Amino acid sequence: VQLQASGGGLVQAGGSLRLSCAASGRIIGNYVMGWFRQAPGKEREFVARISETGGSTAYGDSVKGRFAISRDNAKTTVYLQMNSLKPEDTAVYYCAAKRFYGSNESPASYSYWGQGTQVTVSS
Repeated sequence: VQLQASGGGLVQAGGSLRLSCAASGRIIGNYVMGWFRQAPGKEREFVARISETGGSTAYGDSVKGRFAISRDNAKTTVYLQMNSLKPEDTAVYYCAAKRFYGSNESPASYSYWGQGTQVTVSS
């Protein structure tokens, strides 16, 4: 699976961004898709994940109620809608793919990664 993340940028606190992750190379409907983020000097953090069919989602505590993950398997794209952004959301955001086994929240369980897209939230 090849993943290409896009949609990052600079936004003021309280604003919104939508990230996209375009997938190619395999049948994307066979994979759990996740978003992670990494700020300078910090470990990679789980943000959200969505099941193969889109019927199940989960979020990290810091983004619950503000972010929403979705997928369009026909377009082989996964989205992360980010609302009410805060300066502490500033990070490089990565999309990733995994099969059904393994922890959904651990980066180590994900086999495929996109290149990352920078999100900067100014106060």
